[in-house]
Amino acid sequence: MKHIALGNEKIDIIGFGTYKMTDREAESAVLCALECGYRRVDTAVMYGNESGVGRAIKSAGASADDVFVTTKLWTDVHNGEDVRRTVGGSLERLGRDRIDLLLIHWPTPDNDAVWAEMERLKEEGTVRHIGLSNFKPHHIEELHYGIKPEWDQIELHPYFQNAETAAYLKKHGIVAEAWSPLLRGGALEDALIKRLAAKYSVTPAGIVLAFLTGEGIAVIPKSTNPEHIRANFSACDTVLEPEDAAALRALDTGKRSFRDPDNHGFC
Repeated sequence: MKHIALGNEKIDIIGFGTYKMTDREAESAVLCALECGYRRVDTAVMYGNESGVGRAIKSAGASADDVFVTTKLWTDVHNGEDVRRTVGGSLERLGRDRIDLLLIHWPTPDNDAVWAEMERLKEEGTVRHIGLSNFKPHHIEELHYGIKPEWDQIELHPYFQNAETAAYLKKHGIVAEAWSPLLRGGALEDALIKRLAAKYSVTPAGIVLAFLTGEGIAVIPKSTNPEHIRANFSACDTVLEPEDAAALRALDTGKRSFRDPDNHGFC
């Protein structure tokens, strides 16, 4: 298993994503993921499935130290009071007394007020790590912080490798994590990726995940299919030859496939 440094910790580079899963789907899929060996789970208040994630962890018999859970504050959180109330709700739904990683889901005009309260929660121990999601370099530069962000979850996949933001994060010691690393399945029919999948005897998804994690990018693939969940987890053990990794880098178009944080309507 490949790992990534987060502060003084080493955590699994692959986590399990739950975006667009219902509460019931998340419960079933996360339980399967934990049984397959995943120990990092990503959810968000906006997803509406924190309770399902919490039930899955409890059903798996996992302790708070066994599973690293990320959740995110949505754009309706504007100030410290909102942060406290929202985090309290997340803790209750997840059935935990702390959150391992708390992220601001999207940049908004309220970043500074929200971040200041997140820093206090980290100092108190309610939250272990704090970070961002969908922040470009200029959003981070504009953020007033006492504790540096530790994480940024961004759009990143073979066709949009988000080079500018990824390089900035690496330079500043901030973990880069790819949401939708498989382009919601859109990258799996690529001729090069399919050819490499045959060469390495893995799935096309496995090639993408092996490539991104080999570049030092954390990933959170999602699936409700047990076979895919299992295959994705083992994919990170694949090490690509340098020429194959270079060929995959060349797929980058530099163009986003989803919405741009600067045109999200909040900043």
